Amino acid sequence: MHTGVTKENISIVLNRPRFPENIGSAARAMKNMGISDLVVVAPEIFDKGRVKALATHAALDVVENIRLFDTLAKALAPFSYVVGTTARLGDKRQALSTPARLAEKLVPISAANRVAIVFGPEDRGLTNPELSYCHSLVTIPTADFSSLNLAQAVMIISYELFRAGIPAPKEFAPRLATRFELDPMYGQLTDLLVRISYIQPDNPDHWMHKIRKALSRVSLKAAEVSIIRGICRQVNWYAKKCYSDGRKGLLPDPALGIDNDFHGPTES
Repeated sequence: MHTGVTKENISIVLNRPRFPENIGSAARAMKNMGISDLVVVAPEIFDKGRVKALATHAALDVVENIRLFDTLAKALAPFSYVVGTTARLGDKRQALSTPARLAEKLVPISAANRVAIVFGPEDRGLTNPELSYCHSLVTIPTADFSSLNLAQAVMIISYELFRAGIPAPKEFAPRLATRFELDPMYGQLTDLLVRISYIQPDNPDHWMHKIRKALSRVSLKAAEVSIIRGICRQVNWYAKKCYSDGRKGLLPDPALGIDNDFHGPTES
């Protein structure tokens, strides 16, 4: 079972790039995401010094191992699966996927096949004849302005290939409250709400339905049930205290934030 893209079988192919700096920046982006094989086809200018300047020291190994070709056909000869990148869509340019979907597709393919991802020149992109070499196309969704810098496009594709290999984090599964814990809590809450006249005592289950429904959506944990029951106990204790103090003619403690005009419930 494959858990991610086999990055050792992935190559980035820059077809007819115009600027050495973009080659260097692309090499750096690849290095960031664990892809190391860079193929350059018929560059307009190939100044290795300028390439290295943008690649930085960390990606020098990618630059030193660049494979140069004069035609795209020769460059793609060893690859079993070729992906073309395009920003323009049409009858002959039906993009198969976004970068994320491409990465998912390449998980099984890259396990046993060499894969080339081809980027066209900065000003024009890949031509229709060049796209005919490709098994599938990928486009990077953008807003109104669809033009991306070459290195930016390489980074986005490389990032999605890298991300496809990251195992999903294990989700923490807390112990949820059992019915043995929940039912007494609802009983305690019902009793309290009846006593403070929040719900009607003649049919409390009817009035508790929405409260139960809301709390059920939360999937209460055992510790949270304990907190709710503690609040109920405290409210119940304080209500009794206020009632007792009121009968004795005592005012509630102002420090507790209680209105001094309150003298407890009247005796029925």
